[in-house]
Amino acid sequence: MRDLVLYCKSYKRDFLRLKRLALSVEKFNVERIPFYVSTPDADKALFDEVLGDEATFIWVSDESIVRANPNADFILYQSMLGGLSQQIVKSEFWRLGISENYVCLDSDSVFIRDFRCSDFIGNNGEPYTVIHQNKDFFQMASNRRQLKVEKDLRAESVKVMDFFSRQGPVYYCAPSPFIWSSKVWRSLDENLLIPAGITIWEFIKKDMPESLVYGETLLKYRAIRLLPIEPIFRVYHYDWQYYLLRRIGETQARLIDGYLGVIYQSTWQSEMHLGGDAKPFFSRALKKIKRIYRYMQSFT
Repeated sequence: MRDLVLYCKSYKRDFLRLKRLALSVEKFNVERIPFYVSTPDADKALFDEVLGDEATFIWVSDESIVRANPNADFILYQSMLGGLSQQIVKSEFWRLGISENYVCLDSDSVFIRDFRCSDFIGNNGEPYTVIHQNKDFFQMASNRRQLKVEKDLRAESVKVMDFFSRQGPVYYCAPSPFIWSSKVWRSLDENLLIPAGITIWEFIKKDMPESLVYGETLLKYRAIRLLPIEPIFRVYHYDWQYYLLRRIGETQARLIDGYLGVIYQSTWQSEMHLGGDAKPFFSRALKKIKRIYRYMQSFT
């Protein structure tokens, strides 16, 4: 079993983003850390067509990850909404027994400078954990009168905290890349899920996201030592955030000293959808008008 691999769970709509990510891994992966990508079996032919042979990666099917858990309900996986099943597939990658730790990337990520194993795990082989209080982002949202941002994220985090009966600071373990240890996911299985007679497929819900579940599991069962770090990628959650930071001088070149990469959230960067934005013309036109308005707001 390896100490560390990179892993990205993707699907057909994100294949252009995935290609951008894969090419950045090819360029900046100094130590050639193995890069695994999973997609549904049904998307494999299109995956091969779009990705080609310009980057090095190892493909595995989502279905093989699901079946690696002998107690998983495959029918439940097939019937689940894609956004939710994606979270769980990512959380179950460890069951393939490929690596003790994995850097879990999203397709809308891109590396911007050289990276090594030491960016993700310490000299003793223990992984770092992204965990913080999100104060800078919440302050920015408050400054822009985007009050719902903090309200929704805080409610989600408190719900997971309460489930694990933890009191104290409200922590966030996002954005990706997540540096995940198989020991932490295994401790969730052995200490909570198996005794309760359920699997992670019944446990993770829309309001119980995998990033928070991992963090609270680590704090609860202490399967590994907590070595906290700040987010390793700059994430642009919303277009208003992107426009504001760009206006005050933030560029990719200026991010290199503090971040390994950048995330352009797919929820607002729809031009990178494979096949383009499928929404009706009126919806696309309205979205463009709103985006221009938010751009203009960045000057106020």
